[in-house]
This record gives sequence, C-alpha cells and structure tokens, in this order.
Amino acid sequence: MVTDPAERRALAIEVFLVFALTLGLSGVRSLLSLLDSLLQPEPLSDQTVALNVSRAAANLIDLAYQLLSAGQLGVWGGLGLYLLWRSGIAPRAIGLGRDRIRGDLAGGAGLAALIGLPGLAFYLVTRAIGINLTVVPAALNDVWWRAPVLIIAAIANAWAEEVLVVGYFITRLRQLGWGENKSLLAAAVLRGSYHLYQGFGGFLGNLLMGLVYGRFWQRTNRLWPLVIGHALIDIVAFVGYTLLHEHVSWLP
Repeated sequence: MVTDPAERRALAIEVFLVFALTLGLSGVRSLLSLLDSLLQPEPLSDQTVALNVSRAAANLIDLAYQLLSAGQLGVWGGLGLYLLWRSGIAPRAIGLGRDRIRGDLAGGAGLAALIGLPGLAFYLVTRAIGINLTVVPAALNDVWWRAPVLIIAAIANAWAEEVLVVGYFITRLRQLGWGENKSLLAAAVLRGSYHLYQGFGGFLGNLLMGLVYGRFWQRTNRLWPLVIGHALIDIVAFVGYTLLHEHVSWLP
C-alpha cells in the first residue's frame, strides 16, 4: 500500500485520467445511451443495438476502421501495463507471464464455459421481461475479412477490459488501501457501467461476470485465463451469430 500523500494523490489522478480516456468514458456514454433508450416510446426489448457495425461503404475503408478500433483497444490495455511497469509492477506480477500456458488455456476455457452459457440464458430472460435491448453481436457486411476481423475484435475487447479493469484497476486500488471485496465490487460496477447501452440486463450480467473474474484473479493472480475466457466468449458470440442468425429463429 502507498502511504505517502503525494504518491497517493498522483495514483488517484492517474486512475481518473486513464478511465476518463478509456472505459470510464465508455461507461458515461453507455449511461446516456440507456437514458435515450428509456425515453423512446418503444419498450427496451423492442429496440435493437448492434455491435461490430460497418462504418464505411467501401469494404477496404471499412476494414481499416475495424482494425483501427481493435488497435485502439490494444493500446488501452498497453497503457495500463505501461503505467504499472513504470511504477515497478511487471506484467508477470499481475499474471501475464508465459510460464503456465497450458494452465492458462484450460482456465480460460473453464471461465468461458462458466460465464458463456449462463450469460446467454440471462440475456434471453432479461430481454423477455423487458429490461434489456435486443443485442445484435455482429452487423458487418458479408465480406471475406468479416470472420477474421470479428475474432480480432473479440481478442482486443478481452485484452483491454481484463488488463484495465482487473489487472490495472484492482492493483491501483490495492495500492490506495482498498480492501479486496471493495476493490472487487468497484471493478465489477465499472465493467457493468460500459455495458449499460445494452440495458439493465447488460449491466447486471457484466457486473456478475466482473465479480467472478475479479475473484478468480484475486485468488490465482493469473490474468491470462481472464483474457482467454473473455475472448472465447466474444468469438463465439460474434462469429456464431454471423453464422447462425439466419438459421435460428430466436436470434434477431
């Protein structure tokens, strides 16, 4: 724990600035999006929000946009790692070492299974009771690079979120003297906040995911399983939806 008042103040400012530029800002935007959805005459479940949308009519320009978005997420995670490294905390110290690859892969697959299927059921329930929007995981044009870009986007999302929200944020809160449970809850609420655009179900589902993932990291100090598990969940959601939505009646 950091006890020097000047260093504590510097850490607090750093955390504020990092999230004001990254996922904290996304959380505020998501809140505004949810408020806008609530003001619409249609119920939430009759409204649709799409992820991974096309951004340009020209396919190659659209590809460039998609790769830039993924690159931005990669840089966000890199920023968190860099700031920790500058303060003497190496990536290995937060569980990004390369010494337990098989265990990390197995742990990631286990976390994906633990969260993925219950998460889908939770989404369907919250949509059915009207507290969540209809989420379209992928809405890219049918082009040759669609599947690879969706996989890259899934990995980039997982990298940015797990490094910043778990590895960086909880570490900094520990240094500021926060207890494990308080830090865990703060990180989980942050994770839920930038999914508010999906509705209350998106917030609650990701808050629960944050509690599970955060506690796993606190107990094992391994971050790779979180990144791998999150990436697998998103890959299945993004690519699976693209392949199945025209063949499965309950998919939007």
